[in-house]
Amino acid sequence: MNTIYNSEQYSVVEFGADRDHEALRFGGYEIMDKSGQREIYIDGPAAELFRKDVQELIATEPSMEDIDTFLSQYDLMMRQSMTLH
Repeated sequence: MNTIYNSEQYSVVEFGADRDHEALRFGGYEIMDKSGQREIYIDGPAAELFRKDVQELIATEPSMEDIDTFLSQYDLMMRQSMTLH
């Protein structure tokens, strides 16, 4: 588990690939919307696509605002409430 992005609005945690567990075969990502207090976990082919899209975004040397805008496309899919431990 590795935090790969953290802004005032979003946080993204990457879970490394684990070939022994089907759900983590490609790794996974937890995307958290801090102000909305909700999150989504993506794995499998969706995680692969997310990784590809992030690599393309990084190549453009984006600002934090650009990254937050990119992550906002996942807002509608976030249905899980965040729970702080």
